[in-house]
Amino acid sequence: MRQFSIHPSALSESKDIGPNTQVEAFAYIAQQVRVGKNCVIGPHVCIGKHAVIGDRVIIRGAAQICAGTIIEDEVSIAAHAAFLSDRNSDSGNVTDNPIVLRRGCKIGASATLCSGVTIGEHSVVDPGAVVTRSVQPHAIVAGNPATVIAFANTLEMPAHPAAPSSALVQTMESKVRGVKIYELPSIRDPRGNLTVGEFERTLPFVPKRYFMTFDVPSFDVRGEHAHRTCHQFLLCVRGSCAVVVDDGLNREEFLLDRPTFGVHVPPMVWATEYKHSQDSRLLVFASEHYDPADYIRDYQIYLKEAGSL
Repeated sequence: MRQFSIHPSALSESKDIGPNTQVEAFAYIAQQVRVGKNCVIGPHVCIGKHAVIGDRVIIRGAAQICAGTIIEDEVSIAAHAAFLSDRNSDSGNVTDNPIVLRRGCKIGASATLCSGVTIGEHSVVDPGAVVTRSVQPHAIVAGNPATVIAFANTLEMPAHPAAPSSALVQTMESKVRGVKIYELPSIRDPRGNLTVGEFERTLPFVPKRYFMTFDVPSFDVRGEHAHRTCHQFLLCVRGSCAVVVDDGLNREEFLLDRPTFGVHVPPMVWATEYKHSQDSRLLVFASEHYDPADYIRDYQIYLKEAGSL
């Protein structure tokens, strides 16, 4: 005895539909699709074969879900969203490059997702956006092509006014574990202003390496990783950019908009830089030499390792 409900005008070629799921008028579900429990498949929705849909997923009217799409639990897809299959695949066939929607993400009305993109957990795709590349967890994207405009559930700290001329270092703790922000000395002089920091005295570690990013397109996102052992200290010495720090429980965003305002990012904190001004020059001091094994670039792996601390 089936435990889901299907409208008389709807057609499902798959019987693998979970309990308490509703399939509404004129919806079509292709063969070998798996749908979880407590889902809503709205009117005129079309789901291609071999798609996998988790629990408590809502897909609103006339959304088009291409073959092989993977949708995790608690995802919301608004009306007329379109998921595109690989241009090299035959129509309706599963591709080697499926679209993946991670847990809790939201897809806005009339948004378009291109083949192979992954939409990170709890991220948001704004209505009408065209997503051509993967979206990191908690990001909010908009536009064509879609770019990151903000981060969901992130405390955005107001821009701190520049401190008056002072030779003192001021620090403040972030809500994110171990992160600290620094207001470095600012010595104003008619001959030219000066700022200074002394490693081991006023700054948190002695660097073994530095790097600088510049000429970053304003719509691009950098970082998107954590380090297992390396500390970093970030200063935007020209222009501005924003840094988002995340410990798996809390997230904060800081605007680096002057060479006297820095952020210390300790190990096992996920960091992302975006909102680069055209003239931004981001200087980063690192406590360790470059080691690829020190990087965690997958957010799911990061959450597992951070959760064990």
